[in-house]
Amino acid sequence: MASIFSRLPLFLVHGLVWVLLGLMLLVFSPLNMNVTLPAEFWIKQGILFCLWIGAFYINILIWVPKFLFENKINLFVLSAFGTTLVVIALIWLTEYSLNLPTLMHQAFHPEKHIPGESKSVPLWALTFPFFSTLMALGIGTTIAAVQKSQKDTLLRQEEALLRKTLEQQRTNSELSFLKAQINPHFFFNTLNNIYALTMLNVESSRQALLKLSRMMRYVLYDTQKDMVLLSQEIAFIQDYIELMQLRLTDKVEISFQKPTPLRDVQIAPMILLPFVENAFKHGVSSLHASRISIALQQQPGQLEVKVRNTMFSEQNKSLEQGNGIGLVNTRRRLDLLYPDHYNLSVAEDTTQHEYLVHLTLDLS
Repeated sequence: MASIFSRLPLFLVHGLVWVLLGLMLLVFSPLNMNVTLPAEFWIKQGILFCLWIGAFYINILIWVPKFLFENKINLFVLSAFGTTLVVIALIWLTEYSLNLPTLMHQAFHPEKHIPGESKSVPLWALTFPFFSTLMALGIGTTIAAVQKSQKDTLLRQEEALLRKTLEQQRTNSELSFLKAQINPHFFFNTLNNIYALTMLNVESSRQALLKLSRMMRYVLYDTQKDMVLLSQEIAFIQDYIELMQLRLTDKVEISFQKPTPLRDVQIAPMILLPFVENAFKHGVSSLHASRISIALQQQPGQLEVKVRNTMFSEQNKSLEQGNGIGLVNTRRRLDLLYPDHYNLSVAEDTTQHEYLVHLTLDLS
């Protein structure tokens, strides 16, 4: 039955409900009486039916939205009670004008009828229209409240979905922009390194080109996905380190520690590279001994990254200033991809003359 009503227009559903209600309360019940009812009785029933309909729609269209939904409870109660009194007054006037009490007494007690006698409208005769009108108002209020609740819930869901969609679009656009900003920055530095290497060692430059081509495949294809395997990201970083080592002297000490054993999990592509890249950019000197330490450790559902590099006075500036756009963008990517699921600190250890980047990433 519910599915049938759901396919009908709203006004038709209302019409069917009112017809069924009117037949049950105003027609079928009187027809069960073993008397012949006067025509005036049916006129009064029709007027009462119209008054119910009027009170119902005045309530749901005016009193409920204007008073109840605006939290004006007292005004709503007064309006509903006043509407009921108006209905009772009109029914009383109808019965009085149609001389219905006398006609009904004549119908039920023809042997006791005295010609010329006139009956008044008894108060008990008004109890049915009184409570039935209150019932109509109560049903209307309930329906209006339920519809408003459903409408508000649907509106909130639509707004939440719209916000989520817009946020996802904004996030995707921003991530694409940040990724596009990181990739050229990395290749610009790497190509400069290879260019310098070709003037010193042709064979080493060939090896560098092979590693760079493998790294480019990773960037062009694998990083197009939202997530990659941690093993792929680590292999990419290892290629980068080996590529950078080709042009460094023995004065630079490099340490790279991978998780043992390695548990493959999903991670955002190229999220770790800027930390390593900045270590090579800021932690290498052509005049002084330097060291770079990169350590990756895994705990269940967590990845910890520590990158240390020597701090030189001629490069004494924060990693997040100057041209270090890679680290700035990486922090922004972490905010977008791992909100409240990461901790990143960048500090200067003046006693050890080191920069320390410490990232803890929740990958669970």
